[in-house]
Amino acid sequence: MAIPKPQVQRTSFQHRKRIGIYGGTFNPVHNAHLLAADQVGKTLLLNKVLFMPDMIPPHVDHKEAIDAEDRVNMLQLAIEDNPLFGIEMAEVERGGISYTYDTMKYLKKKHPDTDYYFIIGGDMVDYLPKWHEIDKLVKLVNFVGVRRPGAQNDSQYPVIWVDVPGVDFSSTDIRDRIKQGRSIRYMVPDKVAEYIKEHQLYHE
Repeated sequence: MAIPKPQVQRTSFQHRKRIGIYGGTFNPVHNAHLLAADQVGKTLLLNKVLFMPDMIPPHVDHKEAIDAEDRVNMLQLAIEDNPLFGIEMAEVERGGISYTYDTMKYLKKKHPDTDYYFIIGGDMVDYLPKWHEIDKLVKLVNFVGVRRPGAQNDSQYPVIWVDVPGVDFSSTDIRDRIKQGRSIRYMVPDKVAEYIKEHQLYHE
């Protein structure tokens, strides 16, 4: 008499993706952005780190931001040699003021198999209590804080902290140097510097 084989119940496990989101105006993108994104991506073993340029930032004086098309073009040039990087166009395509909660709610619905890691500087962590719908947002994303000199680098909200080598310049510094006719070499990728020069950006 043959002994029946036990039936094995097969369970399908969904492979979840780990995606970093680095939001900002990127006006222009610079080497400190790229350094932080690469360090976070490698430290947290993320599948991708997506730079997400905003259309109209809610917390920044957007009048200084150049057209989104130019900012996206510079991002594409800046990340083309790093397979870890990509671009998320959700906020540019939607238009209007970019609230992180609205964007992440949309992305989570579109990609339910993805865990998102939202990368912000320590200075922005200090402002988390003022973020739009912050109590709902922390349930949608894992915040990743990059420590910054002068910031509290602490929060009442859950934040994964990543130490990144300090680079003490910003997009504002770069714009100011361009207006003054000073060099921005090694502050931005060479192709971004060429794009800025070719299109005469930030000179006024």
